[in-house]
Amino acid sequence: MADDFNAQIIDEFRTNDGRVGGMFEGHPLLLLHTTGAKSGNGRVNPLAYRQQSDAWVVFGSYAGAPKHPAWFHNLVADPDATIEVGTATVAVRARVMEGDERRRIWDAQKRDVPTFADYEAKAGREIPVVALERR
Repeated sequence: MADDFNAQIIDEFRTNDGRVGGMFEGHPLLLLHTTGAKSGNGRVNPLAYRQQSDAWVVFGSYAGAPKHPAWFHNLVADPDATIEVGTATVAVRARVMEGDERRRIWDAQKRDVPTFADYEAKAGREIPVVALERR
Protein backbone atom coordinates (compact mmCIF):
# COMPACT_ATOMS: atom_id res chain seq x y z
CA MET A 1 0.00 0.00 0.00
CA ALA A 2 2.78 2.46 0.86
CA ASP A 3 4.37 1.69 -2.52
CA ASP A 4 1.10 2.57 -4.32
CA PHE A 5 0.78 5.78 -2.29
CA ASN A 6 4.37 6.79 -3.08
CA ALA A 7 3.93 5.87 -6.77
CA GLN A 8 0.94 8.24 -7.00
CA ILE A 9 2.91 11.06 -5.36
CA ILE A 10 5.91 10.47 -7.63
CA ASP A 11 3.68 10.51 -10.71
CA GLU A 12 1.93 13.71 -9.62
CA PHE A 13 5.30 15.32 -8.77
CA ARG A 14 6.69 14.57 -12.22
CA THR A 15 3.50 15.54 -14.03
CA ASN A 16 3.27 18.93 -12.27
CA ASP A 17 6.91 20.11 -12.33
CA GLY A 18 7.60 19.16 -8.73
CA ARG A 19 4.29 20.24 -7.20
CA VAL A 20 1.92 17.92 -5.36
CA GLY A 21 -1.55 18.66 -4.02
CA GLY A 22 -3.72 17.11 -1.35
CA MET A 23 -2.11 16.76 2.05
CA PHE A 24 1.23 17.92 0.57
CA GLU A 25 -0.17 21.12 -0.97
CA GLY A 26 2.17 24.03 -0.27
CA HIS A 27 4.90 21.87 1.30
CA PRO A 28 8.26 21.55 -0.42
CA LEU A 29 8.74 18.02 -1.69
CA LEU A 30 11.63 16.26 -3.40
CA LEU A 31 12.21 12.79 -4.80
CA LEU A 32 15.19 11.03 -3.24
CA HIS A 33 16.92 8.36 -5.33
CA THR A 34 19.01 5.91 -3.30
CA THR A 35 20.51 2.48 -3.80
CA GLY A 36 19.09 -0.25 -1.57
CA ALA A 37 21.68 -1.16 1.07
CA LYS A 38 20.73 -4.85 0.95
CA SER A 39 19.24 -5.29 -2.53
CA GLY A 40 21.42 -2.93 -4.55
CA ASN A 41 18.24 -1.85 -6.39
CA GLY A 42 17.36 1.77 -7.09
CA ARG A 43 14.74 3.29 -4.80
CA VAL A 44 12.75 6.54 -5.04
CA ASN A 45 11.08 8.16 -2.04
CA PRO A 46 9.07 11.40 -1.95
CA LEU A 47 10.16 13.45 1.05
CA ALA A 48 9.35 16.79 2.60
CA TYR A 49 12.42 18.98 2.81
CA ARG A 50 13.68 22.22 4.27
CA GLN A 51 16.09 24.44 2.34
CA GLN A 52 19.17 25.24 4.41
CA SER A 53 21.82 27.33 2.66
CA ASP A 54 22.92 25.18 -0.30
CA ALA A 55 21.48 21.94 1.12
CA TRP A 56 18.13 20.23 1.10
CA VAL A 57 17.40 18.86 4.58
CA VAL A 58 15.18 15.80 4.98
CA PHE A 59 13.80 14.15 8.09
CA GLY A 60 13.61 10.43 8.88
CA SER A 61 10.27 10.68 10.66
CA TYR A 62 8.72 7.68 8.87
CA ALA A 63 5.33 9.17 9.91
CA GLY A 64 6.13 8.38 13.54
CA ALA A 65 7.05 4.71 13.10
CA PRO A 66 9.30 3.26 15.83
CA LYS A 67 12.16 2.59 13.38
CA HIS A 68 14.11 4.65 10.87
CA PRO A 69 12.93 4.57 7.24
CA ALA A 70 14.75 2.35 4.74
CA TRP A 71 15.94 5.37 2.76
CA PHE A 72 17.91 6.53 5.82
CA HIS A 73 19.72 3.18 6.10
CA ASN A 74 20.41 3.36 2.35
CA LEU A 75 22.02 6.79 2.72
CA VAL A 76 24.15 5.68 5.65
CA ALA A 77 25.40 2.73 3.56
CA ASP A 78 25.95 4.89 0.44
CA PRO A 79 25.70 8.66 0.96
CA ASP A 80 25.88 9.46 -2.76
CA ALA A 81 22.36 9.95 -4.08
CA THR A 82 20.30 11.97 -6.53
CA ILE A 83 17.28 14.17 -5.93
CA GLU A 84 14.59 15.56 -8.16
CA VAL A 85 13.55 18.97 -6.92
CA GLY A 86 11.15 21.01 -9.02
CA THR A 87 12.19 20.18 -12.58
CA ALA A 88 15.90 19.73 -11.75
CA THR A 89 17.85 16.56 -11.04
CA VAL A 90 20.78 17.08 -8.67
CA ALA A 91 23.59 14.76 -7.54
CA VAL A 92 23.92 15.01 -3.75
CA ARG A 93 25.89 13.57 -0.87
CA ALA A 94 24.04 12.87 2.38
CA ARG A 95 25.37 14.01 5.74
CA VAL A 96 23.61 13.07 8.97
CA MET A 97 23.36 16.20 11.09
CA GLU A 98 24.20 16.08 14.78
CA GLY A 99 24.36 18.22 17.90
CA ASP A 100 23.34 21.87 17.85
CA GLU A 101 23.13 21.95 14.05
CA ARG A 102 20.58 19.10 14.05
CA ARG A 103 18.63 20.50 16.98
CA ARG A 104 18.35 23.98 15.45
CA ILE A 105 16.99 22.70 12.13
CA TRP A 106 14.75 20.05 13.72
CA ASP A 107 13.23 22.62 16.11
CA ALA A 108 12.54 24.98 13.18
CA GLN A 109 10.91 22.16 11.20
CA LYS A 110 8.65 21.20 14.13
CA ARG A 111 7.71 24.86 14.62
CA ASP A 112 6.89 25.43 10.94
CA VAL A 113 5.26 22.01 10.31
CA PRO A 114 3.78 20.81 13.63
CA THR A 115 3.03 17.36 12.19
CA PHE A 116 6.74 16.60 12.65
CA ALA A 117 6.44 17.21 16.40
CA ASP A 118 3.58 14.68 16.40
CA TYR A 119 5.77 12.17 14.54
CA GLU A 120 8.54 12.64 17.10
CA ALA A 121 6.20 12.05 20.03
CA LYS A 122 4.74 8.95 18.39
CA ALA A 123 8.09 7.47 17.30
CA GLY A 124 9.81 7.51 20.68
CA ARG A 125 13.20 7.85 18.96
CA GLU A 126 15.47 10.63 17.75
CA ILE A 127 14.38 11.53 14.23
CA PRO A 128 17.36 11.61 11.85
CA VAL A 129 17.99 14.94 10.16
CA VAL A 130 19.97 14.61 6.93
CA ALA A 131 21.54 17.33 4.79
CA LEU A 132 21.62 16.54 1.09
CA GLU A 133 24.50 18.62 -0.23
CA ARG A 134 25.23 19.18 -3.91
CA ARG A 135 28.13 17.07 -5.23
